[in-house]
Amino acid sequence: MREISGGGTAEREDLLAAAVAEAVEGTGAYAGSVFLRSRDRRSIVLAATCGVPPSLLGGWHLVPVSSPLPVAVAYSSGRTVHLADADETMRRYPQLAVALPYAFGSCSVPVGTGEETFGALAIVWAASPGGEGLSKAQRRRVRGVAGRLGDSLADLRARTGDPVECDAQTTPVESPAPAPPAVRAGLFDWDLVTGTFTVDDEFCAIFGLDPRAFDGRAETLVSCLHPGDRAALRAAARAAAAEGRIDARRVRVRDLGDGHGGYRTVEVWGRVPEGDGARERTHLVGTVVDAQAGSAAVAAVERLRDGVFSVAPDGRVTYANHSALQLLGVRGDELLGRFLADVLPWLSDPEVEHRHRSAMIAQTPLSFLACRPPDQWLAFSLHPKADGVTGRVVPLGHPPSAPTPSASSPGTATAATPARLGVMYHVLQLGSALTEAVTAREVCEVVSDQLLPAFGGQQLAIYVVRDGTMRLLFHTGHHEDFLDWLEGAPLHARLPGTETLTSGAPFFIESQQDLSQGYPGIPTGEVSSWAYLPLIASSHPVGTCVLGFDEIHRFTEKDRGVLTALAGLIAQALERARLYDSEFALARGLQQALLPHRLPVVPGIRTVARYLAGTSGMDIGGDWYDVFPTGSGVSLVIGDVEGHSIAAAATMAQLRSAVRAFAAVGHTPGDVMAGTNRTLIDLDPGLLASCCYIHLEPHGHHAWAVTAGHPPPLLRRPDMTTNALELDVGPVLGVDRASAYPATRIDLPPGSLLALYTDGLVEERGADINVGIDRLRASLAHAPADSLDELAERLLHNARGSSYRADDIALLLIEYGSGDDDDDEVPAPPERPEPTPRTRAGAAGTSPS
Repeated sequence: MREISGGGTAEREDLLAAAVAEAVEGTGAYAGSVFLRSRDRRSIVLAATCGVPPSLLGGWHLVPVSSPLPVAVAYSSGRTVHLADADETMRRYPQLAVALPYAFGSCSVPVGTGEETFGALAIVWAASPGGEGLSKAQRRRVRGVAGRLGDSLADLRARTGDPVECDAQTTPVESPAPAPPAVRAGLFDWDLVTGTFTVDDEFCAIFGLDPRAFDGRAETLVSCLHPGDRAALRAAARAAAAEGRIDARRVRVRDLGDGHGGYRTVEVWGRVPEGDGARERTHLVGTVVDAQAGSAAVAAVERLRDGVFSVAPDGRVTYANHSALQLLGVRGDELLGRFLADVLPWLSDPEVEHRHRSAMIAQTPLSFLACRPPDQWLAFSLHPKADGVTGRVVPLGHPPSAPTPSASSPGTATAATPARLGVMYHVLQLGSALTEAVTAREVCEVVSDQLLPAFGGQQLAIYVVRDGTMRLLFHTGHHEDFLDWLEGAPLHARLPGTETLTSGAPFFIESQQDLSQGYPGIPTGEVSSWAYLPLIASSHPVGTCVLGFDEIHRFTEKDRGVLTALAGLIAQALERARLYDSEFALARGLQQALLPHRLPVVPGIRTVARYLAGTSGMDIGGDWYDVFPTGSGVSLVIGDVEGHSIAAAATMAQLRSAVRAFAAVGHTPGDVMAGTNRTLIDLDPGLLASCCYIHLEPHGHHAWAVTAGHPPPLLRRPDMTTNALELDVGPVLGVDRASAYPATRIDLPPGSLLALYTDGLVEERGADINVGIDRLRASLAHAPADSLDELAERLLHNARGSSYRADDIALLLIEYGSGDDDDDEVPAPPERPEPTPRTRAGAAGTSPS
């Protein structure tokens, strides 16, 4: 099975392409896409498209699962998101409507199997205001396509081990919109000795023959030719035997479709196969090409005095008749295969880009006016289909009466006063994404995700100013050392990365030669072009954003304008995020101070604790754990106050103190929990809490446990059988002052191990919490470990490796019957900055991670 880009297989490519094409064609949509989850489950990645290219539909290649976009919501919720028209899109998803202010409808459905979601499938169609969108039957059809795709991906993974996940660098499978063929081509093999033909069905169709009745005789085919071409074809065959090929020999074939006995011209191409075998110089293989319809259409268009041109869905010109070239003042070889705005500066107005985008997405004809210097006004009209746009351009007999934006009627735009919609589109798109970014790291990732695909760059680095020097904050790309010389450079250094910041002007360097001329001695490395963007917020230098290009990149005026505009947005977001990071560090420090600084060593037991902070949001959480000796044994506590806020952390500290106080005076476990419940109600913080309290008697081989709505502890017995304890569960704390909390006796043979945890370790979006508990139980039963520390690390392996954790995680492991008799306390290891979690060791000789 051959490998494809992104680490997938050819079979997966085929599955994705077939599914998105079926969804598009089965509903009459003009575009579709499939997104698959990333390896870290934090994003969904564009894996396949059909119809209109993704660049016209926002260019989203990597979508965070928390993003307010329909395709992300469909993936994260497991539900269909159906938006009938632009009005409904604006009401429900205003950020999408701002980025794509066009008349379209969309339907996004999850792709998965069973309880596992792999990604999402989305389709887009032209929608008039007030339209009903897809029918229920069409929506069921799309969901059916997505369901079958999910089953096929799961089967492929089971058979081949091919992962469902995509890398961020995955190149999507792109299928063009269906379109009628411009030419027909039939294949043949002509035995020059016997005169027999072996042909395909299309060949027979071109010659007007029934494939089932064709006898393979050359005379039968020759009889279909114009009498004047029969001898010429035989002569061509003899020449081919001698020379080895036929190039574009034109013959006339009887046209049975016109009803008048006429003929149409086809081209014959062929060659004699090379080799030393008996077939050498005895066979002619080739094709018959019937381009009559296309040729006739081109000839007809060339006769028009109006300019006619064709544009591919991505905006590149694929054809222009002679009149269009004259009106635009350009040669065909200069225009074909390129964007209008890149060839004709007077059409580089972003409004032109907007008109093309609007025509393709709304599938509605549009028109606009433009002035070719010095004073020739031209009227353009665009007529879209899913496979491209046909354009018409005609001279305007007189200048428009008021060529200003206010005079533009709907469907008409002038280029006299350049609109900024193209620039604003990029600004709004990046600005919308930056609103979701909180930390400096997230801001950098958003900038990378948006700028590199939009401008075709391969490297991005962000340096910030610290103590008057440049320090690397973020880098992505395969040339990790492409700006090493900027690290630690003072602001007054004569370097492009510092001078752009001190001058406030962006630097665009298009070649290594330009860099060497302007800054001799600077290593160029493997990067060919650079854009240095100054990041300045409130007149304060924040840093420099650098884009690198592996190939020489010519920065157009549009590129320069957009990047300059975006630099200000990036600077503001980065400054805000750095302030957040500072406050976040203070908040996390407060939370760390509220947790135990050390766990006591109790004879007969060994304890280890771990705490992992959530990765989203600045507010601190209310998870806690505690271990403390009492007169009759040792108490083990784990709890979770709802929410993430200073109030949650303060309530957590008060509850921790309450549990200790009630236990210290000799209350039973049930009374300890009941007293803690009353304390929470008296505090009246407006918050609820869950808690599990276990009183263990080290020499009694049993313990008493009470729980207030908390996930059940796990018990691993000496024979490695592991179960979730079935406790009498009381209500969560803070609901009813009269709540009772019955205690459950637990038998603990020597060598047993208890695991207490908070729900952040077992909860997963879209899945039942019991599934997560059972997964943790299985891990506890089978995880090989030489120490409690190693076991804790194995249990937290997946959570620690994830770049996204919605909730905090607390874990407390207690091994019964294997502790030391040393009564000294072991201090906690030194604190390390987030995201490295804190480690607590509760026995002499344990080595914290």
